[in-house]
Amino acid sequence: MKRLVSVPLLAIVLAVAPALNAQQYPNKPIRIIIPFPPGDSLDTMSRLIAPRLLERLGQSIVVDNRVGAAGQLGLELGARAAPDGYTLVGGQGGNLVVQPHTYKKLPYHPLRDFAPVANSTRNYLALVASPGAPFKSVKELVAYAKTHPGKVSFASNGEGGFPHMSIEMLRTMAGFDYLHVPYKGSGQIMTELMSGRVDATILGIGSLTPFIKSGRIRLIAVTSPTRAEQYPDTPAIDEALPGYDSRGWFGYLAPARTPRHIVDLLNREINRAMTAPDVKEKLEAIGLTVVAESPEQFAQTLKSDYEKYGKLIKAINFQPQ
Repeated sequence: MKRLVSVPLLAIVLAVAPALNAQQYPNKPIRIIIPFPPGDSLDTMSRLIAPRLLERLGQSIVVDNRVGAAGQLGLELGARAAPDGYTLVGGQGGNLVVQPHTYKKLPYHPLRDFAPVANSTRNYLALVASPGAPFKSVKELVAYAKTHPGKVSFASNGEGGFPHMSIEMLRTMAGFDYLHVPYKGSGQIMTELMSGRVDATILGIGSLTPFIKSGRIRLIAVTSPTRAEQYPDTPAIDEALPGYDSRGWFGYLAPARTPRHIVDLLNREINRAMTAPDVKEKLEAIGLTVVAESPEQFAQTLKSDYEKYGKLIKAINFQPQ
């Protein structure tokens, strides 16, 4: 006669709970915090995928723009939210891998306070110049800057921002000096660049496209190690300076300690929405390249870029604000 083995009720509950939670999630609207104003790339991307996530998950997706402190306000709200899968936050390189090194204190830590969910798109940055600038290629720029120390002026959207660090990476690898001219936004930069009051800048290629196509600014190179699909004839800086890589990206994160089954579900559905042909086409039109990576791949990108820019910022002796 077989002996019956008694299994404690608590053990049964603990074993069944994850499966029940997986079935129950989501059962209310999901909020995506965007730490930038409406019309920003992250905002546009989120509003494009929201209807598809609603269709698949059966719950409304609320895109919540929380603007302030150069994106830090929204990321802080995301980091402090309950780790239950009902709050996501959009992030990008400037806020997550550069600002932690250029600010004395941030209200979040990019590696400890978030669970990476989906690295959704890559954002090609471009090196562009005024139409009257005395250089048309990376090699010509470097040669001119070396023979005219401090004369070439580079505009950026602020001290210690991602574009500024992309310029610094170019400077340190090529070995030249330049005049840094920070502005509050890309609109001012375009005005100054087209007028010839500044020589060059590095910014997201999507915002530059109308000016490039109209000939009002000169496209010289892209900052990623591969050429941009939109501009196959434009070289990467890496082709002139091997090893240069300052690519931008956008992604979604959950608060740390969000259950893994929820992270996996959100990763799968965000990737599915991002790769839908119509969504992909619209994102490519604004200069974004869709990627569909795992949470582990996003975590590795976050960690490696955090370390890379940390070393750069330390090497140039940038003083945190």
